[in-house]
Amino acid sequence: MADLENGIKRKTGFRTLNRKRTIYERWFWPFIMPAMILFLVVIVVPFVVGLFNSFTGWRGTYYFDPISRTRAASAFGAMVGFANFKSALTDKNFMSALWYTVRYTFVAVISINVVSLCLALLVNRVTGIVSRLLRTIFLMPNMLGALALGFIFQFIFQIIFTDMIFGPEGIVHIEALRYMTQDSVKALFALVMLTTWQSAGYMMLIYIAGLNTIPKDYYEAASLDGASPFYTFWKITVPLLMPSFTIVFFLTLSNSFKLLDQNVALTDGNFDTRMLAYQILRTVRDTNPPDYGKAQAQAVIFFVIVAAISLTQVYFTKKKEIDT
Repeated sequence: MADLENGIKRKTGFRTLNRKRTIYERWFWPFIMPAMILFLVVIVVPFVVGLFNSFTGWRGTYYFDPISRTRAASAFGAMVGFANFKSALTDKNFMSALWYTVRYTFVAVISINVVSLCLALLVNRVTGIVSRLLRTIFLMPNMLGALALGFIFQFIFQIIFTDMIFGPEGIVHIEALRYMTQDSVKALFALVMLTTWQSAGYMMLIYIAGLNTIPKDYYEAASLDGASPFYTFWKITVPLLMPSFTIVFFLTLSNSFKLLDQNVALTDGNFDTRMLAYQILRTVRDTNPPDYGKAQAQAVIFFVIVAAISLTQVYFTKKKEIDT
């Protein structure tokens, strides 16, 4: 009798599972199609069109024929090959922006990861309402708009830092911390301070999620063996936190290269502080008539650089991940 009941339950469960699977298969495409259409229209089509325009004499409202020096009858009559890419790679402004972006990214990735990991370790040591309160406080800067945040920090660096705190009549006179937005090196660290303050709380949540997946047994065993806190952190926390490192490194790398609004609001690209994204935007303003073809070629180079660095980083950090 018991075998019969178990058989009926198994058959009933199998039928229920098949019914659910059939429902999922039936409604899979209707639900996913809007997102796929949106992705196709907003991302794929503009990317393909932009890639094509990077090989043409595109001027925004018309195509320019480089041979006849007149408007081309069609886009195919305005093909310039790799001339736009050559012009971009020999452009001093573009190469300067690329080098400045690389330097900023190197400092920002280290700063954001160190601060966010320290915040995660701090929040993870407390519980209850204190933990929730700290998470909310640290995450709040990420909710602010980038442009608004840039103007706020511009006021902080230009007025509070320069006159009220580090000026001759301020609390302590430190000339190196004055006029932070009017020097390329100082502005780089000003941008790092801004983006770290903005992004660290969000990255902290990713690290907290990773810390919560580490079994407590490892720490108990290390404590019984007399391991120091530093040794425990380096040999247990860091290796088991590698999946979170992969995500945070990817986000900070890509976001650092794509930085635009903060650069515009804080320095407007003055004093040799243009980042790559802002340089592409300014290319069409610095050329007359606006050379959209060259700007699009810079955007393609920009995409290749970001994709190559991000995928390389993900590949190497993925290899270091271990199963708990």
